Amino acid sequence: MSVTTVDEVIDQLGQIIDEARRAGDRIGFFAALYRQVTIEVRDGIAAGVFDDGPRMQRLDVTFATRYLDALDRFRHGGHPSGCWLLSFQAAVTRQPLILQHLLLGINAHINLDLGIAAAQTAPGPQLPELQGDFNRINDILAGMIAQTRTDVEAVSPWIRLLDRVDPQAEDELIRFSLDRARANAWSVATRLSHLDPTQWPQEIDVLDGWATVLGNLVLHPPGLAYNAALAAIRARESNDVAKVIDVLCQAGGGGARSLRRTA
Repeated sequence: MSVTTVDEVIDQLGQIIDEARRAGDRIGFFAALYRQVTIEVRDGIAAGVFDDGPRMQRLDVTFATRYLDALDRFRHGGHPSGCWLLSFQAAVTRQPLILQHLLLGINAHINLDLGIAAAQTAPGPQLPELQGDFNRINDILAGMIAQTRTDVEAVSPWIRLLDRVDPQAEDELIRFSLDRARANAWSVATRLSHLDPTQWPQEIDVLDGWATVLGNLVLHPPGLAYNAALAAIRARESNDVAKVIDVLCQAGGGGARSLRRTA
Protein backbone atom coordinates (compact mmCIF):
# COMPACT_ATOMS: atom_id res chain seq x y z
CA MET A 1 0.00 0.00 0.00
CA SER A 2 1.54 3.29 -1.09
CA VAL A 3 0.90 6.39 1.02
CA THR A 4 2.70 9.73 0.97
CA THR A 5 0.78 11.90 3.47
CA VAL A 6 -0.72 11.49 6.94
CA ASP A 7 -4.20 12.04 5.48
CA GLU A 8 -3.61 9.13 3.09
CA VAL A 9 -2.56 6.97 6.04
CA ILE A 10 -5.81 7.86 7.82
CA ASP A 11 -7.80 7.01 4.67
CA GLN A 12 -6.08 3.64 4.29
CA LEU A 13 -6.70 2.79 7.95
CA GLY A 14 -10.32 3.81 7.49
CA GLN A 15 -10.66 1.33 4.63
CA ILE A 16 -9.15 -1.45 6.75
CA ILE A 17 -11.56 -0.60 9.58
CA ASP A 18 -14.59 -0.56 7.28
CA GLU A 19 -13.67 -3.93 5.79
CA ALA A 20 -13.06 -5.37 9.27
CA ARG A 21 -16.44 -4.17 10.52
CA ARG A 22 -18.22 -5.85 7.61
CA ALA A 23 -16.23 -9.08 7.92
CA GLY A 24 -16.16 -9.31 11.72
CA ASP A 25 -12.37 -9.25 11.52
CA ARG A 26 -10.49 -8.52 14.75
CA ILE A 27 -7.63 -7.05 12.72
CA GLY A 28 -9.83 -3.96 12.89
CA PHE A 29 -9.16 -3.58 16.65
CA PHE A 30 -5.58 -2.37 16.33
CA ALA A 31 -6.34 -0.52 13.08
CA ALA A 32 -9.06 1.48 14.88
CA LEU A 33 -6.71 2.47 17.70
CA TYR A 34 -3.90 3.26 15.26
CA ARG A 35 -6.17 5.51 13.19
CA GLN A 36 -7.04 7.51 16.32
CA VAL A 37 -3.35 7.90 17.13
CA THR A 38 -2.63 9.04 13.57
CA ILE A 39 -5.41 11.62 13.72
CA GLU A 40 -3.83 12.98 16.90
CA VAL A 41 -0.44 13.19 15.19
CA ARG A 42 -1.97 14.99 12.21
CA ASP A 43 -3.66 17.48 14.54
CA GLY A 44 -0.38 17.94 16.41
CA ILE A 45 1.44 18.76 13.19
CA ALA A 46 -1.24 21.30 12.27
CA ALA A 47 -1.06 22.85 15.76
CA GLY A 48 2.73 23.23 15.64
CA VAL A 49 3.30 20.77 18.49
CA PHE A 50 6.36 19.26 16.81
CA ASP A 51 9.73 20.88 16.18
CA ASP A 52 9.64 19.92 12.50
CA GLY A 53 6.19 19.26 11.05
CA PRO A 54 7.29 18.03 7.59
CA ARG A 55 9.80 15.66 9.18
CA MET A 56 7.11 14.35 11.52
CA GLN A 57 4.86 13.73 8.53
CA ARG A 58 7.67 11.71 6.90
CA LEU A 59 8.12 9.71 10.11
CA ASP A 60 4.41 9.05 10.40
CA VAL A 61 4.16 7.88 6.79
CA THR A 62 7.28 5.69 7.05
CA PHE A 63 6.01 4.22 10.31
CA ALA A 64 2.53 3.52 8.92
CA THR A 65 3.87 2.02 5.71
CA ARG A 66 5.55 -0.76 7.68
CA TYR A 67 2.21 -1.76 9.21
CA LEU A 68 0.27 -1.40 5.94
CA ASP A 69 2.85 -3.45 4.02
CA ALA A 70 2.90 -6.17 6.69
CA LEU A 71 -0.90 -6.45 6.60
CA ASP A 72 -0.93 -6.50 2.80
CA ARG A 73 1.63 -9.31 2.72
CA PHE A 74 -0.35 -11.31 5.27
CA ARG A 75 -3.60 -10.93 3.33
CA HIS A 76 -1.94 -12.02 0.09
CA GLY A 77 -0.23 -15.10 1.51
CA GLY A 78 3.17 -13.48 1.93
CA HIS A 79 5.49 -13.47 4.91
CA PRO A 80 5.38 -10.40 7.16
CA SER A 81 7.75 -10.11 10.09
CA GLY A 82 7.24 -12.70 12.82
CA CYS A 83 5.79 -10.29 15.39
CA TRP A 84 3.22 -8.96 12.91
CA LEU A 85 2.37 -12.50 11.81
CA LEU A 86 1.68 -13.39 15.45
CA SER A 87 -0.63 -10.39 15.79
CA PHE A 88 -2.52 -11.05 12.56
CA GLN A 89 -2.92 -14.76 13.25
CA ALA A 90 -4.22 -14.05 16.75
CA ALA A 91 -6.91 -11.83 15.21
CA VAL A 92 -8.39 -14.89 13.49
CA THR A 93 -9.60 -16.28 16.83
CA ARG A 94 -11.63 -14.93 19.74
CA GLN A 95 -9.31 -16.40 22.35
CA PRO A 96 -7.18 -13.28 23.09
CA LEU A 97 -8.78 -10.44 25.03
CA ILE A 98 -9.46 -7.17 23.24
CA LEU A 99 -6.62 -5.72 25.31
CA GLN A 100 -4.29 -8.50 24.17
CA HIS A 101 -5.17 -7.87 20.50
CA LEU A 102 -4.25 -4.21 20.98
CA LEU A 103 -1.02 -4.99 22.81
CA LEU A 104 0.08 -7.46 20.15
CA GLY A 105 -0.21 -4.71 17.55
CA ILE A 106 1.51 -2.19 19.80
CA ASN A 107 4.32 -4.65 20.46
CA ALA A 108 5.04 -5.19 16.77
CA HIS A 109 4.62 -1.57 15.80
CA ILE A 110 6.80 -0.10 18.54
CA ASN A 111 9.31 -2.84 19.36
CA LEU A 112 10.11 -3.41 15.69
CA ASP A 113 8.70 -0.70 13.41
CA LEU A 114 9.15 2.56 15.30
CA GLY A 115 12.91 2.42 15.72
CA ILE A 116 13.40 1.42 12.09
CA ALA A 117 11.12 4.22 10.87
CA ALA A 118 12.99 6.77 13.01
CA ALA A 119 16.36 5.67 11.65
CA GLN A 120 15.03 5.88 8.09
CA THR A 121 13.51 9.33 8.62
CA ALA A 122 16.59 10.86 10.27
CA PRO A 123 19.55 8.79 9.06
CA GLY A 124 22.93 8.70 10.72
CA PRO A 125 23.98 11.94 12.43
CA GLN A 126 20.53 13.50 11.88
CA LEU A 127 18.91 11.16 14.41
CA PRO A 128 19.56 13.17 17.62
CA GLU A 129 17.60 16.09 16.13
CA LEU A 130 14.53 13.84 16.00
CA GLN A 131 14.53 12.81 19.66
CA GLY A 132 12.28 15.59 20.97
CA ASP A 133 9.56 14.88 18.40
CA PHE A 134 10.07 11.15 18.84
CA ASN A 135 9.27 11.56 22.53
CA ARG A 136 6.20 13.67 21.73
CA ILE A 137 4.71 11.06 19.41
CA ASN A 138 5.26 8.49 22.15
CA ASP A 139 3.53 10.76 24.66
CA ILE A 140 0.51 10.96 22.35
CA LEU A 141 0.41 7.18 22.11
CA ALA A 142 0.80 6.67 25.85
CA GLY A 143 -1.99 9.11 26.65
CA MET A 144 -4.37 7.48 24.20
CA ILE A 145 -3.59 3.97 25.45
CA ALA A 146 -4.36 5.04 29.01
CA GLN A 147 -7.75 6.38 27.91
CA THR A 148 -8.40 3.33 25.75
CA ARG A 149 -8.03 1.05 28.78
CA THR A 150 -11.00 2.87 30.30
CA ASP A 151 -13.01 2.85 27.08
CA VAL A 152 -12.51 -0.90 26.62
CA GLU A 153 -14.50 -1.51 29.81
CA ALA A 154 -17.65 -0.76 27.81
CA VAL A 155 -17.12 -4.00 25.84
CA SER A 156 -14.99 -5.89 28.38
CA PRO A 157 -16.79 -5.27 31.68
CA TRP A 158 -14.72 -7.73 33.70
CA ILE A 159 -11.32 -6.40 32.63
CA ARG A 160 -10.74 -5.10 36.17
CA LEU A 161 -10.79 -8.70 37.39
CA LEU A 162 -7.07 -8.67 36.66
CA ASP A 163 -6.73 -6.34 39.66
CA ARG A 164 -8.11 -9.06 41.95
CA VAL A 165 -5.46 -11.49 40.81
CA ASP A 166 -2.76 -8.85 41.10
CA PRO A 167 -3.55 -5.18 41.82
CA GLN A 168 -0.80 -4.23 39.38
CA ALA A 169 -1.56 -6.90 36.78
CA GLU A 170 -3.15 -4.72 34.12
CA ASP A 171 -0.64 -1.92 34.65
CA GLU A 172 2.21 -4.42 34.38
CA LEU A 173 0.77 -5.83 31.14
CA ILE A 174 0.54 -2.33 29.70
CA ARG A 175 4.03 -1.31 30.84
CA PHE A 176 5.50 -4.54 29.51
CA SER A 177 4.24 -3.78 26.02
CA LEU A 178 4.35 0.01 25.97
CA ASP A 179 6.69 1.76 28.40
CA ARG A 180 9.62 -0.58 27.88
CA ALA A 181 8.94 -0.66 24.16
CA ARG A 182 9.07 3.11 23.87
CA ALA A 183 12.52 3.25 25.46
CA ASN A 184 13.71 0.32 23.39
CA ALA A 185 12.54 1.88 20.12
CA TRP A 186 14.94 4.80 20.51
CA SER A 187 17.76 2.38 21.31
CA VAL A 188 16.91 0.50 18.11
CA ALA A 189 17.00 3.71 16.08
CA THR A 190 20.33 4.70 17.63
CA ARG A 191 21.83 1.28 16.95
CA LEU A 192 20.69 1.30 13.32
CA SER A 193 21.99 4.85 12.81
CA HIS A 194 25.52 3.58 13.51
CA LEU A 195 25.29 0.66 11.10
CA ASP A 196 25.85 0.50 7.37
CA PRO A 197 22.46 -0.07 5.64
CA THR A 198 23.78 -3.41 4.37
CA GLN A 199 23.86 -4.56 8.00
CA TRP A 200 20.27 -3.60 8.72
CA PRO A 201 18.52 -6.81 7.55
CA GLN A 202 20.44 -8.99 9.99
CA GLU A 203 19.81 -6.56 12.85
CA ILE A 204 16.12 -6.32 11.98
CA ASP A 205 15.80 -10.11 11.98
CA VAL A 206 17.20 -10.20 15.51
CA LEU A 207 14.81 -7.44 16.60
CA ASP A 208 11.88 -9.26 15.05
CA GLY A 209 12.77 -12.45 16.90
CA TRP A 210 12.90 -10.55 20.18
CA ALA A 211 9.59 -8.77 19.52
CA THR A 212 7.98 -12.10 18.63
CA VAL A 213 9.08 -13.56 21.98
CA LEU A 214 7.54 -10.57 23.77
CA GLY A 215 4.37 -10.93 21.72
CA ASN A 216 4.06 -14.57 22.73
CA LEU A 217 4.35 -13.55 26.39
CA VAL A 218 1.51 -11.04 25.89
CA LEU A 219 -0.56 -13.74 24.18
CA HIS A 220 0.31 -16.51 26.67
CA PRO A 221 1.25 -14.87 30.00
CA PRO A 222 2.60 -17.27 32.63
CA GLY A 223 0.64 -18.18 35.76
CA LEU A 224 -2.45 -20.33 36.32
CA ALA A 225 -4.32 -17.68 38.32
CA TYR A 226 -3.57 -15.06 35.71
CA ASN A 227 -4.81 -17.27 32.88
CA ALA A 228 -7.93 -18.23 34.83
CA ALA A 229 -8.72 -14.52 35.16
CA LEU A 230 -8.17 -14.02 31.42
CA ALA A 231 -10.62 -16.85 30.68
CA ALA A 232 -13.27 -15.31 32.94
CA ILE A 233 -12.81 -11.87 31.39
CA ARG A 234 -12.93 -13.32 27.89
CA ALA A 235 -16.21 -15.11 28.59
CA ARG A 236 -17.85 -11.77 29.34
CA GLU A 237 -16.31 -9.66 26.62
CA SER A 238 -18.47 -8.57 23.71
CA ASN A 239 -18.23 -10.88 20.72
CA ASP A 240 -19.69 -8.15 18.50
CA VAL A 241 -16.57 -7.21 16.53
CA ALA A 242 -18.21 -4.22 14.84
CA LYS A 243 -19.31 -2.83 18.21
CA VAL A 244 -15.80 -3.21 19.64
CA ILE A 245 -14.32 -1.47 16.60
CA ASP A 246 -16.81 1.39 17.01
CA VAL A 247 -15.77 1.81 20.67
CA LEU A 248 -12.08 1.84 19.71
CA CYS A 249 -12.76 4.36 16.94
CA GLN A 250 -13.94 6.77 19.64
CA ALA A 251 -11.15 5.95 22.10
CA GLY A 252 -8.60 8.39 23.41
CA GLY A 253 -8.55 11.93 22.11
CA GLY A 254 -6.82 15.15 23.10
CA GLY A 255 -3.35 13.65 23.23
CA ALA A 256 -1.70 16.07 20.83
CA ARG A 257 -3.63 19.04 22.17
CA SER A 258 -2.28 18.32 25.66
CA LEU A 259 1.33 18.60 24.55
CA ARG A 260 3.48 21.68 24.41
CA ARG A 261 6.59 22.03 22.31
CA THR A 262 9.71 22.30 24.41
CA ALA A 263 13.18 23.41 23.44
